[in-house]
Amino acid sequence: MDNLTKAQRHKNMKHIKSSNTKIEVLLRKELWKRGYRYRKNYKGLPGKPDIVLTKYKIAIFCDSEFFHGKDWEVLKPRLEKGDNSQYWINKIARNRERDEEVNKKLLFMGWTVIRFWGRDIKKNTDECIKMVEEIIFDMTVEETIAEPFKDEEDI
Repeated sequence: MDNLTKAQRHKNMKHIKSSNTKIEVLLRKELWKRGYRYRKNYKGLPGKPDIVLTKYKIAIFCDSEFFHGKDWEVLKPRLEKGDNSQYWINKIARNRERDEEVNKKLLFMGWTVIRFWGRDIKKNTDECIKMVEEIIFDMTVEETIAEPFKDEEDI
C-alpha cells in the first residue's frame, strides 16, 4: 500500500531524471578528478550509456536498484502486494531484459560493459573507480603484450 496520495506520487515520479542523476554525477566527478575523460549519455552506442570512456571502449551504466530490479527475486513479491503491481513488474522485467540485450550488443561491438548499482556508487565510489581502473590496466597490459607479436607478423 502506498503511503502517498496519487498527486504526491505523481509529483515524485515526475521528478525522476534519466540523465545527470546524483549517482552519475558522483561517479563522473571522481573519474574526472583522476584524469579520465569521457562522454555523457553517448547516443552513438546501444542503450545510451551514462558514461563512455571512448579511448578504452568502456561503457558504464549507473543503475538504480528499483528501476533495474536489483535482487529481483526479493523485489518482485514485494511489488505484487502493491498498487498497480502488474505495471511495475512488467516495466522492471522489461528494463532487465533490455539491460541484457544492450550488454550483448555492446560486447559484440567490442566494448567492455560495466554496470554499477546506485548504492554501490554512493557508498563505495572508490571501489567503483578501482574497478574501472583495473579494467583499464588489464586492457593496457594486454595491448603491450600483444604489440611485440605484431612486428613478427609483418616479417
